[in-house]
Amino acid sequence: MTLIKSISGIRGTIGGKVGTNLTPIDAVKFAASYGTWLKQQRSKETYRVVVGRDARISGEMIQNLVMNTLVGLGIHVVDLGLSTTPTVEVAVPMEHADGGIILTASHNPKQWNALKLLNDKGEFLNAKEGAKILDIAESESINFAEVDHLGKITRNDAYIDLHIDEVLELPLVNKKAIEACKFKVVVDGVNSTGGIAIPLLLERLGVEPVKLFCEPNGHFPHNPEPLKEHLTDLSKKVVKERADFGIVVDPDVDRLAFMDENGDMFGEEYTLVACADYVLSQQKGNTVSNMSSSRALRDVTEKHGGIYQASAVGEVNVVEIMKKTDAIIGGEGNGGIIYPELHYGRDSLVGVALFLSLLAEKRISVSDLRKTYPSYFMSKKKIQLTPGLDVDAILKEMAECYANEDITTIDGVKIDFPASWVHLRKSNTEPIIRIYTEAKSQAEADSLADKIIAEIKQVANI
Repeated sequence: MTLIKSISGIRGTIGGKVGTNLTPIDAVKFAASYGTWLKQQRSKETYRVVVGRDARISGEMIQNLVMNTLVGLGIHVVDLGLSTTPTVEVAVPMEHADGGIILTASHNPKQWNALKLLNDKGEFLNAKEGAKILDIAESESINFAEVDHLGKITRNDAYIDLHIDEVLELPLVNKKAIEACKFKVVVDGVNSTGGIAIPLLLERLGVEPVKLFCEPNGHFPHNPEPLKEHLTDLSKKVVKERADFGIVVDPDVDRLAFMDENGDMFGEEYTLVACADYVLSQQKGNTVSNMSSSRALRDVTEKHGGIYQASAVGEVNVVEIMKKTDAIIGGEGNGGIIYPELHYGRDSLVGVALFLSLLAEKRISVSDLRKTYPSYFMSKKKIQLTPGLDVDAILKEMAECYANEDITTIDGVKIDFPASWVHLRKSNTEPIIRIYTEAKSQAEADSLADKIIAEIKQVANI
């Protein structure tokens, strides 16, 4: 059982002992420290925080603990109930709120949950702000409100619809062209809130949704990370229904992957590539993704005359570079689309609308669309960490082993070879080392990953 405090929020497994898991006491502790930090940002008479959750089993319990902790601090709460991460992000500025909290462990299995923390722009906190909240959590400086100054909870169930309204109003979302195509699309909502939001969006776009695992009960029918090996049911359903393609999202709807009409994966990495290709074809500009993302985005960006840059892993890091470079689209190769025209956050609803607009304008199949992009193949593997393992020393030694190659160390170690690359880093969300590789064939990518894993084990004596 685990409790992880990082740039990605406070994430842990439900149950167990206080301080080593995400217990009710830990949920209250970190909600109180966030509320205290928020009140320190500026002095005002009233404060407001937007709170929403995905459909995981522990969500209602954790949300009630978090909301009532904020009430105890004298902070008013806008309760979105079942929602999505991007919906909460959109809601914060629309509500003129001081911040937001999303209760979700994203792609982690059902025993996990987390507090994802937002600022008054609806964007994730940076590392410095996150560190301050952790300091407050360990201090004695939390003061709760007296009885006459408690906050209040207001329920608002309209924000998924409002979020969809905002997506449909984007100039590049070609609703008329999409409607004319009469698409039929299978949606795997992994029994979470994507099963609510994505079919609603498709219906508003004139697309026929075929629902698969769209009951938001938190009982994930498969591993919720949207990878090929977890999506055999979606593959079969797309073929059986003779659908134009399939959509799968993670439990909080900030990761998006597509499946073509033959039941084959479009490629999680190519979600961003395709959406960027469409946006850049309509508007000149730059792009950003993280260091673990495919080189294909760089290739597509340069084809359109833009400049591509890579950031450290983590949405907040991508957003930081996007703002510095005035990037018009960016994200992460795990299927996260960030489109600043709406907001600076990974948003599967925006991704679906842009992808449909691209298909409608090109009038080609999803499989044919995939053939138009550079072919790279990735291997994503990991090594489980054991207590006492000095990961930083291991990564340093690996960098020294490849000192003659193009090395980047802003986030773990990335080694760029002429026709391939490998990125080694500690996960922000799990006790593991991630080993991502990319090459011109799957065999080469897998072989490179296995070679690096063997070298790490030799260095670490494991």
